Amino acid sequence: MTIYKTLLGSDFYKLHPNLQSRYALPVGESFYGKGTMLRIKNGGSWLKPFLTLAARWKFLFPEAGENVPFTIKNTCRQLPDGRDEVYWERTFYFENKTRHFNAFMTIDSKRNIVRDYLGEPSFFYSDLKFQVTSEGRLQIRSGAQRFVIGSFEIPIPQFLEGVVAVEEGYDDTREVFTISVDIRNRIAGRLMAYEGEFKAHTV
Repeated sequence: MTIYKTLLGSDFYKLHPNLQSRYALPVGESFYGKGTMLRIKNGGSWLKPFLTLAARWKFLFPEAGENVPFTIKNTCRQLPDGRDEVYWERTFYFENKTRHFNAFMTIDSKRNIVRDYLGEPSFFYSDLKFQVTSEGRLQIRSGAQRFVIGSFEIPIPQFLEGVVAVEEGYDDTREVFTISVDIRNRIAGRLMAYEGEFKAHTV
């Protein structure tokens, strides 16, 4: 059973059928999508050094634009300890630069949340809470975040956290998945935001 089915329980079947298909990802299989980011925004110019540094770890990046081609690939695999993990690969093709935004998700069944390990290598993770809207869309909200140093975890103060809001849906009229992401900091404001659409493709 996929980590998302485990997390959502019976609510998983309230998702739009195409979202159910997308997130019901067996171990050893991948979902691949291709589409366009209609808008990508970042924060103020003073954040550019931080965003440029983050790009080295396939996390955030400083570029912005409209109608940016992108691909998304989700792969479910089993870790050596027997847990299932979903590897997220998001690639954005700007005119003069290709950027990545990658993550590794596992489930914390005791707390009923997903741990979202961001970047490669992952120096921290964020708790994620999933819920299904009455229209069958998937909403994701961030919670507490922690630095990871070897086997040690250090809580990140709230004023340093990224506050994440994600909504994914499916447009039956145009037969596309829709996605919107907003990442902010309580002090710095917007770090990154994007919205776009994509279709499932075979690699």
